Amino acid sequence: MTKPSGKPSVLFVCVHNAGRSQMAAAWLTHLAGDRVEVRSAGADPGAAVEPAAVAAMAEVGIDISAEAPKVLTVDAVKKSDVCITMGCGDTCPVFPGKRYLDWKLDDPAGRDVDAVRPIRDEIKMLVEGLIAEITPGELP
Repeated sequence: MTKPSGKPSVLFVCVHNAGRSQMAAAWLTHLAGDRVEVRSAGADPGAAVEPAAVAAMAEVGIDISAEAPKVLTVDAVKKSDVCITMGCGDTCPVFPGKRYLDWKLDDPAGRDVDAVRPIRDEIKMLVEGLIAEITPGELP
């Protein structure tokens, strides 16, 4: 499950690419470093990353304030080994040979930071499990 670079590639997708997928991409980048290629996108990108998501991630020392929602492209899916959807239903293109996971997570849109913290923490646990699975035998 690796690219010519030797690294597994993960794409996180949610509708607006403004909350869940941004936090997941940030966690994976933070925890796996350069061992994994990380992308995130949205089927209908929002105008900006949710302020409560930015604040919740800042509390754990991860700055996503400079991130911007990106549109989901066929190319992004093709370049990824694992596509993880988060509440986007059938809007993610499906290609043979790709692995798809659907993470059932609450949408942080319009919520305050107190409501986003549990979502952030659940995403971290899911990402830690993903890292263990796609980088077997590697040290953290």
